[in-house]
Amino acid sequence: MKTVNTCFKITYTSEQYDRAREYVEDMKRHPERVYWIGNKGKSDEELILSHIANRILSGFYNQYNSWMSQNHIISMTNRNFN
Repeated sequence: MKTVNTCFKITYTSEQYDRAREYVEDMKRHPERVYWIGNKGKSDEELILSHIANRILSGFYNQYNSWMSQNHIISMTNRNFN
């Protein structure tokens, strides 16, 4: 199996940021959730930005929504990881 390292540059709104911040705050109240596997030790800002990126990219991937691509994904670079 081949691996690629991909870097996305995305834009987000203040509303998206606020929703992600609320989500992270909610997750803090539930320290036993699966969410924390791989997220322990990250700063709030890292968690918030990761959540925004995950929502944007998964929405684009799952819905093939070209609007999201045109309005949120500014650039993407790829290189082989192996």
